[in-house]
Amino acid sequence: MPLDALTARPLDLPFREAFRHASAERSSMQSLWVSACGGGFIGHGEGCPREYVTGESLPGAQAFVSAHVDAWRSDIHDPASLRDWVERNHALIDRHPAAWAAVELALLDLFAQQQDCPVERLLGLPPLSGRFQYSAVLGDAEPGRFAAQLARYVQHGFRDFKIKLSGDAARDRQKIEALTAAGIAPHRVRADANNLWRDPARAADFITALGMRFAALEEPLAAGDIDALDVLAERLDTRIILDESLLRTDQLDRLADAPARWIVNVRVSKMGGLIRSLALVEAARSRGVLLIVGAHVGETSLLTRAALTIADHAGARLLAQEGAVGTHLLETDPVQPSLMFGAGGVLDIECLGIAARPGWGLTVAAPDAAT
Repeated sequence: MPLDALTARPLDLPFREAFRHASAERSSMQSLWVSACGGGFIGHGEGCPREYVTGESLPGAQAFVSAHVDAWRSDIHDPASLRDWVERNHALIDRHPAAWAAVELALLDLFAQQQDCPVERLLGLPPLSGRFQYSAVLGDAEPGRFAAQLARYVQHGFRDFKIKLSGDAARDRQKIEALTAAGIAPHRVRADANNLWRDPARAADFITALGMRFAALEEPLAAGDIDALDVLAERLDTRIILDESLLRTDQLDRLADAPARWIVNVRVSKMGGLIRSLALVEAARSRGVLLIVGAHVGETSLLTRAALTIADHAGARLLAQEGAVGTHLLETDPVQPSLMFGAGGVLDIECLGIAARPGWGLTVAAPDAAT
Protein backbone atom coordinates (compact mmCIF):
# COMPACT_ATOMS: atom_id res chain seq x y z
CA MET A 1 0.00 0.00 0.00
CA PRO A 2 1.21 3.56 -0.58
CA LEU A 3 2.55 5.72 2.21
CA ASP A 4 0.01 8.52 2.21
CA ALA A 5 1.57 10.81 4.80
CA LEU A 6 4.33 10.96 7.39
CA THR A 7 4.51 13.61 10.11
CA ALA A 8 7.05 14.32 12.85
CA ARG A 9 6.61 16.42 15.96
CA PRO A 10 8.32 16.85 19.34
CA LEU A 11 7.06 14.97 22.35
CA ASP A 12 7.84 16.63 25.68
CA LEU A 13 6.23 15.02 28.72
CA PRO A 14 7.16 15.81 32.34
CA PHE A 15 8.85 13.37 34.71
CA ARG A 16 7.51 12.56 38.15
CA GLU A 17 10.99 13.45 39.45
CA ALA A 18 14.19 14.71 37.84
CA PHE A 19 16.85 12.24 36.70
CA ARG A 20 20.51 13.26 36.72
CA HIS A 21 23.76 11.85 35.38
CA ALA A 22 27.16 13.29 34.49
CA SER A 23 26.11 14.37 30.97
CA ALA A 24 22.69 15.88 31.67
CA GLU A 25 19.86 16.43 34.11
CA ARG A 26 16.28 16.04 32.92
CA SER A 27 12.88 16.82 34.40
CA SER A 28 11.03 15.98 31.18
CA MET A 29 11.52 13.70 28.21
CA GLN A 30 12.66 14.78 24.75
CA SER A 31 11.54 12.59 21.85
CA LEU A 32 10.66 12.85 18.20
CA TRP A 33 7.25 11.30 17.54
CA VAL A 34 6.50 10.14 14.01
CA SER A 35 3.18 9.02 12.55
CA ALA A 36 2.93 7.21 9.20
CA CYS A 37 -0.42 6.85 7.44
CA GLY A 38 -1.40 4.51 4.63
CA GLY A 39 -4.43 2.49 3.56
CA GLY A 40 -6.48 3.65 6.52
CA PHE A 41 -3.85 2.59 9.08
CA ILE A 42 -1.55 4.72 11.25
CA GLY A 43 1.84 3.56 12.50
CA HIS A 44 3.79 5.30 15.24
CA GLY A 45 7.49 5.61 16.00
CA GLU A 46 9.74 7.35 18.50
CA GLY A 47 13.37 8.45 18.56
CA CYS A 48 15.45 10.20 21.22
CA PRO A 49 17.88 12.71 19.68
CA ARG A 50 20.65 13.45 22.17
CA GLU A 51 23.48 15.90 21.47
CA TYR A 52 25.82 14.06 23.87
CA VAL A 53 25.12 10.61 22.38
CA THR A 54 24.59 10.92 18.61
CA GLY A 55 25.12 14.64 18.05
CA GLU A 56 21.45 15.18 17.14
CA SER A 57 19.15 17.94 18.29
CA LEU A 58 15.38 17.80 18.23
CA PRO A 59 15.09 20.63 15.66
CA GLY A 60 17.71 18.89 13.53
CA ALA A 61 15.78 15.62 13.71
CA GLN A 62 12.61 17.36 12.57
CA ALA A 63 14.50 19.02 9.72
CA PHE A 64 15.86 15.61 8.64
CA VAL A 65 12.35 14.21 8.36
CA SER A 66 11.08 17.22 6.46
CA ALA A 67 13.95 16.98 4.00
CA HIS A 68 13.35 13.33 3.12
CA VAL A 69 9.64 12.67 3.56
CA ASP A 70 8.84 13.04 -0.15
CA ALA A 71 11.55 10.53 -1.09
CA TRP A 72 10.26 8.06 1.51
CA ARG A 73 6.72 8.37 0.18
CA SER A 74 8.07 7.59 -3.28
CA ASP A 75 10.56 4.83 -2.42
CA ILE A 76 9.23 2.99 0.65
CA HIS A 77 5.98 1.07 0.47
CA ASP A 78 6.64 -2.32 2.13
CA PRO A 79 9.22 -4.10 4.34
CA ALA A 80 11.46 -5.00 1.39
CA SER A 81 11.74 -1.44 0.13
CA LEU A 82 12.30 -0.27 3.72
CA ARG A 83 15.27 -2.64 4.12
CA ASP A 84 16.58 -1.54 0.74
CA TRP A 85 16.47 2.12 1.78
CA VAL A 86 18.37 1.31 4.99
CA GLU A 87 21.03 -0.58 3.03
CA ARG A 88 21.50 2.26 0.55
CA ASN A 89 21.66 5.04 3.13
CA HIS A 90 24.03 3.87 5.86
CA ALA A 91 26.01 7.12 5.96
CA LEU A 92 22.86 9.27 6.14
CA ILE A 93 21.45 7.18 9.00
CA ASP A 94 24.81 7.37 10.79
CA ARG A 95 24.35 11.15 10.94
CA HIS A 96 20.67 11.01 12.00
CA PRO A 97 20.18 7.71 13.88
CA ALA A 98 17.47 8.75 16.34
CA ALA A 99 15.49 10.67 13.73
CA TRP A 100 15.57 7.72 11.35
CA ALA A 101 14.71 5.30 14.19
CA ALA A 102 11.46 7.19 14.77
CA VAL A 103 10.61 7.01 11.07
CA GLU A 104 11.51 3.34 10.73
CA LEU A 105 9.54 2.28 13.81
CA ALA A 106 6.48 4.12 12.50
CA LEU A 107 6.80 2.43 9.10
CA LEU A 108 7.25 -1.02 10.66
CA ASP A 109 4.15 -0.44 12.78
CA LEU A 110 2.21 0.70 9.70
CA PHE A 111 3.27 -2.22 7.48
CA ALA A 112 2.60 -4.78 10.21
CA GLN A 113 -0.88 -3.35 10.75
CA GLN A 114 -1.52 -3.47 7.03
CA GLN A 115 -0.54 -7.15 7.02
CA ASP A 116 -2.46 -7.81 10.27
CA CYS A 117 0.57 -9.22 12.08
CA PRO A 118 3.02 -8.28 14.85
CA VAL A 119 6.25 -6.55 13.87
CA GLU A 120 8.19 -9.72 14.73
CA ARG A 121 6.33 -11.76 12.10
CA LEU A 122 6.80 -8.95 9.58
CA LEU A 123 10.57 -9.27 10.10
CA GLY A 124 10.63 -13.07 10.11
CA LEU A 125 11.35 -13.32 13.86
CA PRO A 126 9.80 -15.64 16.46
CA PRO A 127 6.87 -14.17 18.41
CA LEU A 128 7.59 -12.46 21.72
CA SER A 129 6.95 -14.58 24.78
CA GLY A 130 7.98 -15.02 28.39
CA ARG A 131 9.32 -12.72 31.05
CA PHE A 132 11.88 -9.95 30.63
CA GLN A 133 14.15 -9.10 33.59
CA TYR A 134 15.15 -5.46 34.09
CA SER A 135 17.91 -3.82 36.11
CA ALA A 136 17.29 -0.99 38.54
CA VAL A 137 18.94 2.20 37.27
CA LEU A 138 19.81 4.80 39.92
CA GLY A 139 20.65 8.34 38.82
CA ASP A 140 23.08 10.75 40.42
CA ALA A 141 20.69 11.81 43.16
CA GLU A 142 21.76 13.44 46.41
CA PRO A 143 22.57 10.84 49.11
CA GLY A 144 19.24 10.83 50.92
CA ARG A 145 17.20 10.45 47.76
CA PHE A 146 19.61 7.85 46.36
CA ALA A 147 19.22 5.76 49.52
CA ALA A 148 15.42 6.06 49.40
CA GLN A 149 15.29 5.03 45.73
CA LEU A 150 17.61 2.11 46.41
CA ALA A 151 15.45 0.98 49.33
CA ARG A 152 12.37 0.96 47.08
CA TYR A 153 14.13 -1.13 44.45
CA VAL A 154 15.36 -3.61 47.06
CA GLN A 155 11.90 -3.81 48.63
CA HIS A 156 10.45 -4.64 45.21
CA GLY A 157 12.90 -7.49 44.71
CA PHE A 158 15.33 -6.13 42.11
CA ARG A 159 18.43 -8.25 41.64
CA ASP A 160 20.70 -6.13 39.42
CA PHE A 161 21.61 -2.46 39.66
CA LYS A 162 23.26 0.27 37.62
CA ILE A 163 24.43 3.44 39.31
CA LYS A 164 25.47 6.73 37.79
CA LEU A 165 28.81 8.08 39.01
CA SER A 166 29.27 11.83 39.48
CA GLY A 167 33.07 12.10 39.73
CA ASP A 168 32.64 13.62 43.19
CA ALA A 169 34.50 11.12 45.40
CA ALA A 170 32.54 11.78 48.58
CA ARG A 171 29.19 11.68 46.83
CA ASP A 172 30.01 8.46 44.98
CA ARG A 173 31.40 6.77 48.10
CA GLN A 174 28.07 7.42 49.81
CA LYS A 175 26.37 5.50 47.00
CA ILE A 176 28.74 2.58 47.56
CA GLU A 177 28.06 2.69 51.29
CA ALA A 178 24.30 2.60 50.64
CA LEU A 179 24.65 -0.39 48.30
CA THR A 180 26.84 -2.23 50.80
CA ALA A 181 24.46 -1.48 53.68
CA ALA A 182 21.61 -2.89 51.59
CA GLY A 183 23.52 -6.16 51.19
CA ILE A 184 23.98 -5.84 47.43
CA ALA A 185 26.94 -7.82 46.13
CA PRO A 186 29.43 -5.99 43.87
CA HIS A 187 28.90 -8.46 41.04
CA ARG A 188 25.30 -7.23 40.90
CA VAL A 189 26.30 -3.60 40.30
CA ARG A 190 27.32 -1.83 37.08
CA ALA A 191 28.66 1.73 37.20
CA ASP A 192 28.02 4.28 34.44
CA ALA A 193 30.43 7.23 34.37
CA ASN A 194 29.03 8.97 31.27
CA ASN A 195 32.49 9.87 29.89
CA LEU A 196 33.75 11.57 33.06
CA TRP A 197 37.50 11.13 32.51
CA ARG A 198 40.04 11.44 29.71
CA ASP A 199 42.98 9.71 31.39
CA PRO A 200 42.70 5.97 32.18
CA ALA A 201 45.10 6.26 35.13
CA ARG A 202 42.97 8.92 36.83
CA ALA A 203 39.82 6.92 36.17
CA ALA A 204 41.40 3.75 37.57
CA ASP A 205 42.55 5.55 40.72
CA PHE A 206 39.07 7.01 41.29
CA ILE A 207 37.27 3.69 40.76
CA THR A 208 39.72 1.78 42.94
CA ALA A 209 39.30 4.29 45.78
CA LEU A 210 35.53 3.69 45.81
CA GLY A 211 36.21 0.21 47.17
CA MET A 212 33.68 -1.75 45.09
CA ARG A 213 34.65 -4.16 42.33
CA PHE A 214 31.87 -3.44 39.86
CA ALA A 215 30.55 -6.10 37.51
CA ALA A 216 31.30 -3.72 34.63
CA LEU A 217 32.11 -0.08 34.00
CA GLU A 218 30.17 1.90 31.39
CA GLU A 219 31.69 4.74 29.34
CA PRO A 220 34.28 5.99 31.85
CA LEU A 221 36.45 7.78 29.26
CA ALA A 222 36.00 9.93 26.15
CA ALA A 223 33.56 8.35 23.73
CA GLY A 224 35.26 6.23 21.10
CA ASP A 225 38.68 6.05 22.77
CA ILE A 226 38.88 2.26 22.57
CA ASP A 227 42.64 2.12 23.12
CA ALA A 228 42.41 4.03 26.40
CA LEU A 229 39.39 1.99 27.46
CA ASP A 230 41.38 -1.16 26.79
CA VAL A 231 44.17 0.11 29.07
CA LEU A 232 41.63 0.88 31.81
CA ALA A 233 39.93 -2.50 31.49
CA GLU A 234 43.27 -4.27 31.91
CA ARG A 235 44.34 -2.11 34.83
CA LEU A 236 41.10 -2.69 36.74
CA ASP A 237 40.61 -6.25 35.44
CA THR A 238 37.02 -5.37 34.55
CA ARG A 239 34.68 -5.38 31.59
CA ILE A 240 33.81 -2.17 29.75
CA ILE A 241 30.31 -1.34 28.53
CA LEU A 242 30.28 0.64 25.29
CA ASP A 243 27.36 2.99 24.71
CA GLU A 244 28.31 6.30 23.08
CA SER A 245 31.50 4.56 21.92
CA LEU A 246 29.68 2.10 19.69
CA LEU A 247 27.06 3.43 17.29
CA ARG A 248 27.55 1.19 14.24
CA THR A 249 28.05 -2.49 13.53
CA ASP A 250 31.39 -1.97 11.79
CA GLN A 251 32.83 -0.59 15.03
CA LEU A 252 32.67 -4.11 16.50
CA ASP A 253 35.80 -4.93 14.50
CA ARG A 254 37.86 -2.91 16.99
CA LEU A 255 36.90 -5.35 19.75
CA ALA A 256 38.20 -8.46 18.01
CA ASP A 257 41.38 -8.92 20.09
CA ALA A 258 39.57 -9.38 23.43
CA PRO A 259 35.81 -9.78 22.87
CA ALA A 260 35.16 -10.98 26.43
CA ARG A 261 36.37 -7.61 27.72
CA TRP A 262 33.55 -5.68 26.05
CA ILE A 263 29.79 -5.35 26.47
CA VAL A 264 27.72 -3.35 23.99
CA ASN A 265 24.76 -1.29 25.15
CA VAL A 266 22.21 -1.49 22.32
CA ARG A 267 19.60 1.25 22.22
CA VAL A 268 17.26 1.21 19.23
CA SER A 269 17.25 5.00 18.89
CA LYS A 270 21.05 5.27 19.20
CA MET A 271 21.69 2.51 16.66
CA GLY A 272 19.47 4.04 13.99
CA GLY A 273 16.41 1.82 14.17
CA LEU A 274 15.32 -1.75 14.69
CA ILE A 275 16.77 -3.22 11.49
CA ARG A 276 20.27 -1.96 12.27
CA SER A 277 19.93 -2.99 15.92
CA LEU A 278 19.06 -6.55 14.91
CA ALA A 279 22.07 -6.63 12.59
CA LEU A 280 24.35 -5.45 15.38
CA VAL A 281 23.01 -8.12 17.75
CA GLU A 282 23.77 -10.82 15.20
CA ALA A 283 27.28 -9.45 14.59
CA ALA A 284 28.01 -9.19 18.32
CA ARG A 285 26.82 -12.73 18.93
CA SER A 286 29.07 -14.07 16.18
CA ARG A 287 32.05 -12.30 17.79
CA GLY A 288 31.34 -13.47 21.34
CA VAL A 289 30.48 -9.99 22.64
CA LEU A 290 27.86 -9.67 25.38
CA LEU A 291 24.94 -7.25 25.09
CA ILE A 292 22.87 -4.96 27.23
CA VAL A 293 19.60 -3.65 25.82
CA GLY A 294 19.47 -0.13 27.15
CA ALA A 295 17.09 2.82 27.14
CA HIS A 296 17.20 6.60 26.96
CA VAL A 297 15.94 8.37 30.04
CA GLY A 298 12.30 9.26 29.51
CA GLU A 299 11.51 7.20 26.44
CA THR A 300 7.91 6.08 26.17
CA SER A 301 6.53 2.55 26.04
CA LEU A 302 6.80 2.56 22.25
CA LEU A 303 10.60 2.38 22.40
CA THR A 304 10.29 -0.10 25.28
CA ARG A 305 8.23 -2.31 22.99
CA ALA A 306 10.81 -2.11 20.19
CA ALA A 307 13.59 -2.93 22.67
CA LEU A 308 11.78 -6.14 23.64
CA THR A 309 12.31 -7.37 20.07
CA ILE A 310 16.05 -6.74 20.43
CA ALA A 311 16.30 -8.38 23.85
CA ASP A 312 14.47 -11.45 22.63
CA HIS A 313 16.78 -11.69 19.60
CA ALA A 314 19.91 -11.35 21.78
CA GLY A 315 19.11 -14.64 23.53
CA ALA A 316 21.94 -16.02 25.66
CA ARG A 317 24.23 -13.07 24.84
CA LEU A 318 21.92 -10.70 26.77
CA LEU A 319 23.59 -9.69 30.03
CA ALA A 320 21.01 -7.18 31.24
CA GLN A 321 18.07 -5.05 30.18
CA GLU A 322 17.27 -1.46 31.14
CA GLY A 323 14.18 0.69 30.73
CA ALA A 324 10.49 -0.24 30.96
CA VAL A 325 9.87 2.61 33.38
CA GLY A 326 6.62 3.85 31.80
CA THR A 327 4.66 5.94 34.26
CA HIS A 328 7.05 5.03 37.07
CA LEU A 329 8.92 8.05 35.65
CA LEU A 330 6.62 9.75 33.11
CA GLU A 331 3.58 11.69 34.28
CA THR A 332 1.72 10.19 31.32
CA ASP A 333 2.50 7.65 28.63
CA PRO A 334 1.11 8.36 25.15
CA VAL A 335 0.43 4.67 24.49
CA GLN A 336 -1.43 1.92 26.30
CA PRO A 337 -0.66 -0.35 27.93
CA SER A 338 2.24 1.46 29.57
CA LEU A 339 5.04 -1.11 29.54
CA MET A 340 6.58 -1.14 33.03
CA PHE A 341 8.56 -3.55 35.10
CA GLY A 342 6.77 -5.03 38.08
CA ALA A 343 7.91 -6.91 41.17
CA GLY A 344 11.49 -8.09 40.90
CA GLY A 345 12.02 -5.94 37.82
CA VAL A 346 10.03 -8.36 35.65
CA LEU A 347 7.87 -7.45 32.67
CA ASP A 348 5.66 -10.41 31.73
CA ILE A 349 4.75 -10.16 28.08
CA GLU A 350 2.07 -12.86 28.38
CA CYS A 351 0.13 -10.87 30.98
CA LEU A 352 0.08 -7.79 28.77
CA GLY A 353 -1.51 -9.58 25.83
CA ILE A 354 0.24 -7.47 23.20
CA ALA A 355 2.59 -9.97 21.53
CA ALA A 356 0.03 -11.24 18.99
CA ARG A 357 -1.56 -7.88 18.15
CA PRO A 358 -0.81 -6.15 14.84
CA GLY A 359 2.13 -3.76 14.72
CA TRP A 360 3.55 -2.91 18.11
CA GLY A 361 0.33 -4.04 19.74
CA LEU A 362 -0.07 -0.68 21.46
CA THR A 363 -2.87 1.88 21.38
CA VAL A 364 -2.07 5.58 21.14
CA ALA A 365 -3.97 6.74 24.17
CA ALA A 366 -3.04 10.41 24.10
CA PRO A 367 -2.25 11.54 20.55
CA ASP A 368 -2.65 15.19 21.52
CA ALA A 369 0.29 14.81 23.90
CA ALA A 370 2.55 14.49 20.89
CA THR A 371 1.71 17.89 19.45
